[in-house]
Amino acid sequence: MSDQMEPREAMEFDVLVVGAGPGGLSAAIKLKQLNPELSVCVVEKGGEVGAHTLSGAVLEPRALLELFPECDPALIPLATPVSEDRFMYLTETKAFTSPVTPATMHNHGNYIVSLGNVVRWLGQQAEELGVEIYPGFAAAEVLFDGERVAGVATGDMGIGKDAKPTGNFQRGMELRATYTIFAEGCRGSLSKQLMAKFDLNAKNDPQTYGIGIKELWEVKPEHFKKGLTIHSVGWPLKSDTYGGSAIYFFGENLMAYCFVVGLDYKNPYLSPFQEMQRYKTHPAIAPFFEGAKRISYGARALNEGGFQSLPKLTFPGGMLIGCAAGTLNVPKIKGSHTAMKSGMVAAEAIAEALAGERPDEVTAYATKLEASWVWPELHSVRNVRPGFAKWGFYGGMINAAIDTYIFRGKAPWTLKNHYDHLQLKKAKDCQPIDYPKPDGKLTFDRLSSVFLSNTNHEENQPVHLTLLDASKAISVNYNEYASPETRYCPAGVYEIVGEEAGNPQLQINAQNCVHCKTCDIKDPTQNINWVVPEGAGGPNYPGGM
Repeated sequence: MSDQMEPREAMEFDVLVVGAGPGGLSAAIKLKQLNPELSVCVVEKGGEVGAHTLSGAVLEPRALLELFPECDPALIPLATPVSEDRFMYLTETKAFTSPVTPATMHNHGNYIVSLGNVVRWLGQQAEELGVEIYPGFAAAEVLFDGERVAGVATGDMGIGKDAKPTGNFQRGMELRATYTIFAEGCRGSLSKQLMAKFDLNAKNDPQTYGIGIKELWEVKPEHFKKGLTIHSVGWPLKSDTYGGSAIYFFGENLMAYCFVVGLDYKNPYLSPFQEMQRYKTHPAIAPFFEGAKRISYGARALNEGGFQSLPKLTFPGGMLIGCAAGTLNVPKIKGSHTAMKSGMVAAEAIAEALAGERPDEVTAYATKLEASWVWPELHSVRNVRPGFAKWGFYGGMINAAIDTYIFRGKAPWTLKNHYDHLQLKKAKDCQPIDYPKPDGKLTFDRLSSVFLSNTNHEENQPVHLTLLDASKAISVNYNEYASPETRYCPAGVYEIVGEEAGNPQLQINAQNCVHCKTCDIKDPTQNINWVVPEGAGGPNYPGGM
């Protein structure tokens, strides 16, 4: 379609950053700090900086203080110093608080934050330095000059469901640059294409993922424990399923609740959303929610592969940073500091390249990242997450303790990761899970939750959740796996209709999508391909998220 239309207008920059998250904005800021004369542009699919940013989140300020040595992280809106850490193991009726918090979960000196507010603050710093930021424009296509990445094109606006221009049609823009930094976050749509084109995963393990589902609550003052972090494992997940929860108290009477399920789970009847809901009914957890008001909801996939799943980071004309590459530290449940540092290191390498011979591929970025503190940090915890996949919860806990306290992250072996979509068992080999109905006070359904995410998509646009082979929705997913997409999606996007009439069909409610990318990851035949919708479509998370 694009070839038959008028050429797109083009803008030229020294450096283009795709994604206004912590990593992307840190890269842009560092570039301007190093050379104020550089032209730097950041393009962001969210309607504003921070609109699509979702996290737990406890911020380790190491990278932030390197970027802004005089910064006081407490000045970021809602940032709250951690005052106490608790780590619990839950059975169905009891909670056991560990007398020892795992070393990776020590948060002294860290801050409970709204990551959306952190990136809003970073965006302000970037603009003050002269970075051009364009929110509401989804990077839909990678531009090439031969085999070299030359930038991106933003999506055309005003394309109808019939794939034809409407009266509101507006051509996308070409944003061209000497170097392009891809900072799309976990499972970025363009990053995925680049990994395939340049075979960036040829030497690393498969990436493995989790889904993080989050609610923001306003709690009663008597239940508010400012600065307290609570992490738990165990119930309601079975021992063969990786996951856990986090509850953080921050700001004024705000409580962030996040539940993570590893996407290598095996039972197709499992619903991460409903596991997240019933967790709140535990007798040790429910009191925190008594009299509280739920004010926001969201979900996002998380990289969990760690060190051995990092792809090749550079290619002609560009590079991957942050969660687009997979720099999350899983045992810490933190990725913002490593994403920021990777962006800063990328900026240093690019600034040197632009001041020198301007090579096609800035391989110095990978070299510099290996020499930074990010590399040993990720290497030291590389065996923790795959230990749970290999030996289940109890074996994984033993492995984590041995690896952390005896080998101190220097074991003479590296455990392997696997593809999440290949782990599902057939429905006939699994037991359905009976989830209780939501009560509308403590537990909720997906549609009322999506409402709180402020998700919105232009109705008359092509569906951005595409099936490579539409017949597989029934012949494979429905017949063999009992349509797991109807359960792993936390937004009710996928629905089987016509079942009672004997004619089951998959209905895709794309307007509900919160851009978590879980379907793109977990579909058993990799038949679902997530592409960007029209710019500014998707969730619009408030400052507390």
